Amino acid sequence: MYRIRFHGRGGQGMKTASRILGSAFFLEGFEVQDAPRYGAERRGAPIFAYVRAARAAINERGIISRPDLVVVADDTLVPVPASGVLSGIGARTVLLINTTQNASAWQQRLNISGPVITLPASAEVEDRADLPYIGATCAGAAARLVGVIARDTLAGAIRTELSALGAGVIDRNLENALQAYDNMQAHSGLVREGSMTSAIKYAHPDWADLPFDTARISAPTVFATANSVEVRTGLWRTLRPVVDYSRCNHCWWVCSTFCPDGAIAVDTDGKPVIDYDHCKGCMICVAQCPPHAIEAVSEEQAQRDTTTGETP
Repeated sequence: MYRIRFHGRGGQGMKTASRILGSAFFLEGFEVQDAPRYGAERRGAPIFAYVRAARAAINERGIISRPDLVVVADDTLVPVPASGVLSGIGARTVLLINTTQNASAWQQRLNISGPVITLPASAEVEDRADLPYIGATCAGAAARLVGVIARDTLAGAIRTELSALGAGVIDRNLENALQAYDNMQAHSGLVREGSMTSAIKYAHPDWADLPFDTARISAPTVFATANSVEVRTGLWRTLRPVVDYSRCNHCWWVCSTFCPDGAIAVDTDGKPVIDYDHCKGCMICVAQCPPHAIEAVSEEQAQRDTTTGETP
């Protein structure tokens, strides 16, 4: 069985990548599972998707804990523990990273012995969440690495999965995916198929008969209130909203009201103050500000400006 995980940020197309690769496996006669995994995260938040493919019935369910191939669309996720990129990888796991750094540098940095392949698909793109067609590109590279998916089969899967998006979008995705497929020629078949898992016989659970007055056992008390403030969701951000106070008309409410996370407060002078520890960088405030006083600045540039003392 092939076990493949795609890691990226919301908006980069990892859900699409898993669908394309899953469809390609299916067209080659495999039994397939493919599914995305994310919660209420927004654009720029770490997400992942996975694909299982086998020539027999698949008995495994749930998240892939021991992948044969890990595809990373954004190399900034690799060192972030919460993203789970390195979870469960072993000596035989192939790591495919969209990066401008070379493979040996990544092997030394991560201290891993398994093969690392680089896919420099976003070398000149400042905001990687804006990179178009990266999902199809990653799917194309992965299809060549497993070595059992023909080029025409990949093209057919892309046409099927993206059929609702129009000919122009399909053609551009095809071009990028097939180019990535061809670029991986030297590594075709590098990903080895893992062993199958036998079905686990289902055992009926022992039910606990709870009296009505002890329902708190099944619905325990929350002992720590308002602890979401301790989770720094701002680490997900790839773009930072920056207020130009010379253009702000002090409307008091638009940006703070539209912020879905309550990360924008208004001070007594009517100026918006952004909580960057919890702003996820969805850029809704940028779109909604009437005088366009909020600008989207890449997180890397904003951090450099902060270090040098300049105003982004």
